Amino acid sequence: MRKKVVVLGAGMVGRAMAIDLSKQHDVHSVDRDESALALLSNHPNLSTAAADLADAAAVTDVIAEADIVVGAVPGFMGFKTLETVIKAGKNIVDISFFSEDPFELDALAKSKGVIAVMDAGVAPGMSNLILGAYQNEMDVTDFTCYVGGLPKERTWPYEYKAPFSPIDVIAEYTRPSRIVEKSEIVEKVALSEPELIDFPGVGTLEAFNTDGLRSLIHTMKIPNMKEKTLRYPGHIELMRILRETGFFGEQKLQIGDQSVRPLDLTTSLLFPKWKLGEEEEEFTIMNILIEGLDGGKQFKHKYELLDRYDPSTKTSSMARTTGYTCTAVTQLILDGQYDRKGISPPEFVGEASGCLDTVFNYLEARGVIYKKSSQAD
Repeated sequence: MRKKVVVLGAGMVGRAMAIDLSKQHDVHSVDRDESALALLSNHPNLSTAAADLADAAAVTDVIAEADIVVGAVPGFMGFKTLETVIKAGKNIVDISFFSEDPFELDALAKSKGVIAVMDAGVAPGMSNLILGAYQNEMDVTDFTCYVGGLPKERTWPYEYKAPFSPIDVIAEYTRPSRIVEKSEIVEKVALSEPELIDFPGVGTLEAFNTDGLRSLIHTMKIPNMKEKTLRYPGHIELMRILRETGFFGEQKLQIGDQSVRPLDLTTSLLFPKWKLGEEEEEFTIMNILIEGLDGGKQFKHKYELLDRYDPSTKTSSMARTTGYTCTAVTQLILDGQYDRKGISPPEFVGEASGCLDTVFNYLEARGVIYKKSSQAD
């Protein structure tokens, strides 16, 4: 049965999700950028509207008839948007990856009878879903996630393009990285503890600490957990130079008769160089390692993802791997397979019977393939 779905945000990932959901439902895509909405004009079962999504009244108006809402706004708008949708009594699946604590909205969501799944992307997202499922099946002792999205062509000087909001990328380089060691939450400097790792089909990448565990720190009682971001070798040093020199600073500097935040200057210079072309080839790579005891035996489980830009649909890999995970979870809710009221990080969805397999099947049908291997010690 076709449902009414409203997608808030028509960026690269938001557009991919709107197109995917329109194959089964009537979708309404909303953004203030009319040029982004124009890219959706030729798709059946898909309507668009221009609106300021920073305006709670505007959001409430555009979602009034929705059966479910998908949130794809930038991180700095995410928490407020989620709160607005919950207050309107609408179920939502969100990928804004905001910094605020989502559980502050848990009581509100439960009082409204709302299902609200946040961080439903690739990582966080699929990494959480997989861990949530294994937490039910075995005594997990170690969880490690290596993940990154990179352009196929390495272009000097940064050899990087941002497949999602660039301001959220910079936040990864400045926010302290929280990991779990021996059941204790430990803060480490972002970009720290570099590793060089060889990946088949890609080559050597460097991995470094970022604050990617998010909700897992509080919901999963696992002794050792960490997430590391992947980039081409040399990127860490460039970002550390910018950070330590103060280019990511948020305190205004007086320069002549102008008062300027270094971050605003930096983003103005960086973002054009980081902009991923609409048809530029890129890839998403992720390795998930889960170790622990199962039936008294030590097991190691590994999931590997290497997904590339789809030239036939002109869809970026990051849009595919992030967006289709989100639309898969959206479909779980519409089908009644996931119905937990309140705030749900993806690991809660993974814990629910059959949900992970359903998501895997949904992704595989769209060419997003996770390869699993297991080893008993």
